[in-house]
Amino acid sequence: MNHRYHGKKLNIMALTFSIIAVILTNSFTCYAETDLESAATSRKELPIQSNDIPGWPEGPQIGAEAAILMDINTGTILYEKNIHEELFPASTTKIMTCLLAVENASLDDRVDFTYDAIHSVPSDGSKIGMDAGEYLSLEECLYGIMVGSANEVANAVAEHVSGSIDSFIKLMNDKAKSLGCTNTHFSNTNGLQSSDHYTSVYDLALISSEFFSNELLCRVGNTPRYHFEPSAGQPDDFYLNNKHKLITGEIPYDGIIGGKTGYTDLARETLVTCAERGGMKLVCVVFMEESPAQFTDTVTLFDYGFNNFKTVNIKSEETSYIPQDNSFFSSDKDIFSTQNYYLEFAKSDYAILPINATLSDTVSTVSYDEDSDETGHIATINYSFNGVSVGSGHVIISQNSSLPSDNGEDPADRMVYINIKFIIILISVIGGSLVFLIYVSSLIGAYSTGVSREDRKRLNRRKREAKKRSGPRF
Repeated sequence: MNHRYHGKKLNIMALTFSIIAVILTNSFTCYAETDLESAATSRKELPIQSNDIPGWPEGPQIGAEAAILMDINTGTILYEKNIHEELFPASTTKIMTCLLAVENASLDDRVDFTYDAIHSVPSDGSKIGMDAGEYLSLEECLYGIMVGSANEVANAVAEHVSGSIDSFIKLMNDKAKSLGCTNTHFSNTNGLQSSDHYTSVYDLALISSEFFSNELLCRVGNTPRYHFEPSAGQPDDFYLNNKHKLITGEIPYDGIIGGKTGYTDLARETLVTCAERGGMKLVCVVFMEESPAQFTDTVTLFDYGFNNFKTVNIKSEETSYIPQDNSFFSSDKDIFSTQNYYLEFAKSDYAILPINATLSDTVSTVSYDEDSDETGHIATINYSFNGVSVGSGHVIISQNSSLPSDNGEDPADRMVYINIKFIIILISVIGGSLVFLIYVSSLIGAYSTGVSREDRKRLNRRKREAKKRSGPRF
């Protein structure tokens, strides 16, 4: 009886403690959620720097600590909110890892998994369950990283590319600097939380622009689900599901090219997404958001960009810089072959402008390309709208294909490039020399002629005086 009572008492106590634990857990969760909501509300009130640009469409308020919307092809920043603030990127780091992988290895390379690659990441982190001694192709690894966000796969790829994780991290930082990143330092391959692993939304937009300029990486980065089949390298049959809701279609959006999710307790939700419409290829990066706002705010920013801006083709709209009549350079014998060659803007060059603006609203500056033989560009015209860089046009030499060359000869072989500066200097030197010679000759002539005349005068005078002295003779 006592034992039963004692057991019943213990059960009641255990139940009581369980109830208290649940209450406390729910309370802490409630407080945490309240704090997160409050933080998100505060972040929503942060200033949007792009809204300070005169004539620029007003951007939306979002709950991210930092955000950017940038056109990949021109580098035009459409939306700017704390874009240079150093924050934690979480797994969006893996965009850089995959970019370096395709730049430094082949898709069919065998990537072996070492003990260090697997066990140097937390057991509760994102993994696909690889064991030491197993292997995958590099292509499979890319899907493991971008679709499954697999930390151990990122490490294995780093070891394959650079020989060690530390050497690969150095490669990551060197690449970031070469792309123009100034607020970035990587300390791991996968975005695991670390105080010295940080970047900014602007720097990550630069890295992502490089990533989404690669057709293969776009395909990998836009995969909603990937099937791993058993192979000689690993025995399991399994699927990976992407957590990016704009890629899976859970939040439908036309024009999505790809993206990557990220999360740690300190970084909160991070997201990179690329979409293309109406000639604009936009990358959106948001840092420090609360789920699912990272997706809905990305949609809001894409809508803002596609609805308030337009592309302006430089070749079609620019009326300056290119001569309308090339006859100035012509001669009767077509010495410079101007019928076959002419100057124009590259067809694909464009600027991004607010929907109601025109190219005449911009300020343009000219820079001449000293490496024109390599780039094919004679000059570059850079455009800005109220201080914002919005694109550039490149002046190139084009051939008029409607006019055939003489005697089957390639017109390019007859093209004569003239150094105008050298010709002007040469003409000036020759002209100056001729003027100097004429002046000297005139002086010499004048001097010689003047002496002869005086001599003749003195001689004639002496003759007359001598004649007078002698007098007449009878």
